Amino acid sequence: MNWLCVVAGAMIGAPLRFLTDRAVQARHDTVFPWGTLAVNVAGSLILGVLTGATVAGAAGSHTQLFVGTGLCGALTTYSTFSYDTLRLAESGTRFYAAVNAVVSVVAALGAVFVGVTVAEAVWR
Repeated sequence: MNWLCVVAGAMIGAPLRFLTDRAVQARHDTVFPWGTLAVNVAGSLILGVLTGATVAGAAGSHTQLFVGTGLCGALTTYSTFSYDTLRLAESGTRFYAAVNAVVSVVAALGAVFVGVTVAEAVWR
């Protein structure tokens, strides 16, 4: 049963990642990977809310597997973030590469903290 929760979440997360990345990137005429940044920050926010809900006892193990491992695992992408950063550096846009690395880490960490804080406010 556990693996079904992960598969079901991933079946939603993977297409959501693809569609969100394409929709966001289409709105920006730049080499900066806005789509990857958007899905990683959104996934971090969702994981923060899930973490807060779990700590408060509002989310069980199946929810954690479905949302955390399945959906967010397929939605977020560390490998694409790394590839995008390397591609920017190799193409001569090292400033964008540095901005991508710093902004991605800071924004994702900020999003997870916001998510936990929101969840604690809702479920405590």
